Amino acid sequence: MKYVATTGDREITVEIVDEHHVIVDGVSYEIDFESVSEQTVYSLLANNQSHEALVYESEDGWQVLLHGSQYVLVVEDERERRLRASLGGGIPQNVDFHLRAPMPGLIVTVPVEDGQEIEKGDVLVVLESMKMQNELKSPRPGKVSRVRVKPGDSVEQRDTLLSVI
Repeated sequence: MKYVATTGDREITVEIVDEHHVIVDGVSYEIDFESVSEQTVYSLLANNQSHEALVYESEDGWQVLLHGSQYVLVVEDERERRLRASLGGGIPQNVDFHLRAPMPGLIVTVPVEDGQEIEKGDVLVVLESMKMQNELKSPRPGKVSRVRVKPGDSVEQRDTLLSVI
C-alpha cells in the first residue's frame, strides 16, 4: 500500500512492502517499529539506526515529535489522494496552527509572547516530561496569537499550549 505524507509544502511517498520493509521516496528501508510505553511513544529501527518519536492523531493531522522538532503530517492513501485530485481540491491548510502538548509534563519556559513574529524552527515552548526537556518548535513562520500556558504549569497530552496565525 502506498501513502503520501505531507508536512508544510513537502510531500513524502511511503510504500509499505511488508511488516519489516518500507520504501520512502524511492529508498528501501528494513524497519522494526514498536510501541514503547502506554503513551504514544514509538521506537523505530530503520537500517540499524534507532529513532524514538511521540506520535498521535489530532484534528490537524498526525502530530510527530522527533529529535525535539514537532511536525504535523497529513497522511493519505492512494485512493484518498486520487479522489481529492479528481475533485480539484488541495490539502486543506489551516489558517491557525495550534501547538498541543505531545505528552503530559511541566512547562519550563515559554520564550515567545502574544503578537510576536516567529520563523519556522523557532522554539515556542520547553516542556519537561520523563525527566527530559523537549523544545517544541514552530513548523512554519507566523505570529503568536495566543499563549495559553506559563512556566510552572502542568499540562496533559494534547492540551493546547499556544496558537500561531
